[in-house]
Amino acid sequence: MADPRIEKLAKLVVNYSVRCKKGDQILVRAPPAAEPLALEMYREILRAGGHPIMSVNFERTQEIFYEEAKDHQLDHTSPYSKFLYENMNGLIGISADSNTRALSSVDSKKIARTSAASMPLRKIMMSRGYVGAKNELKWCGLAYPTNGLAQEASMSLTEYENFVYSACLVDKKDPIAEWKKVSKSQESMVKYLNKVDKLEFYGEDTELKMSVKGKVWVNSNGKHNMPSGEVFSAPRLNQVEGHIRFTYPGIYSGKEIEDITLEFKKGKVVKAKAEKGEDLLKSLLAIDDGAKRLGEVAIGTNTGIKQFTKKILFDEKLGGTIHMAIGAEYMDCKGTAKTINKSAIHWDIIKDMKTGGEIYADGILVYKNGKWLK
Repeated sequence: MADPRIEKLAKLVVNYSVRCKKGDQILVRAPPAAEPLALEMYREILRAGGHPIMSVNFERTQEIFYEEAKDHQLDHTSPYSKFLYENMNGLIGISADSNTRALSSVDSKKIARTSAASMPLRKIMMSRGYVGAKNELKWCGLAYPTNGLAQEASMSLTEYENFVYSACLVDKKDPIAEWKKVSKSQESMVKYLNKVDKLEFYGEDTELKMSVKGKVWVNSNGKHNMPSGEVFSAPRLNQVEGHIRFTYPGIYSGKEIEDITLEFKKGKVVKAKAEKGEDLLKSLLAIDDGAKRLGEVAIGTNTGIKQFTKKILFDEKLGGTIHMAIGAEYMDCKGTAKTINKSAIHWDIIKDMKTGGEIYADGILVYKNGKWLK
């Protein structure tokens, strides 16, 4: 018997996250392991009056690509992918890793090159992929439970399934109503932060100051990620100063970078170190000029996610944490700024704030020990 939570998740993503309507062209990307969920997405798109397009991605293609690809192939931008990003009304991306370390032995320089080659696609996503954009591309990323993901999270498959579906609120009677409640709760944070000019972050080995004047804070309420539960914005270019030490390892293409510390001057990373994976960290920062700057600052609010799982989709939403991303800034955050940070990369790193963490907004303590005070 099929798990009824799979059907509820498909209904939630199609009708709430990507808001499928009659005539919409919706691309569903998924590996074979996610077939049960992908088929339910297909069904729900049809029921909503849309036109589903299925794209099945075999997990080992990336592994083979990095084994065989020559320089011109590493630097190639797919015209097919470009066409889809330019013409789809919606995009649903499902991950279902059976081996989360498949790329762990790949040369980090190769990974950096393919990231740089994806810049044209990221530009399209940045221009179309935000609420209110002209010719908006409605998109959502989510995960289907697998043994590989469960193992990374130190859970049994059953435990991990319960974790995923609970985090997505599909264990509730009316998931859409539940996500609307989350949205309403986060909106008060967004309204407050949208009036703030300067933020200061303090914690273990952390003293970081930035200007967010004129920037827009976004209520991440399940429209682009499922699950969600965060509010985010971006600092103004050239206006980040200080240092921050991240609690959890940053994970890029299956490779872990542990105990990351970044130091900023005039908005740029001027010093970066890590206990493990420092070479990869520095290669990511060297992808382009924008990779040396922050493209996101965020507060995780999902208290239903209680542990680090090594899956950024869940981990960046951890209640009691903040995260920051080097690289590309979302157009949603631009506000009154003349430009946004542009990069081929957008990579999130997480800091736990539950013990001694503080955030000051224009000199006022607004967040302490992982809790919002306003």
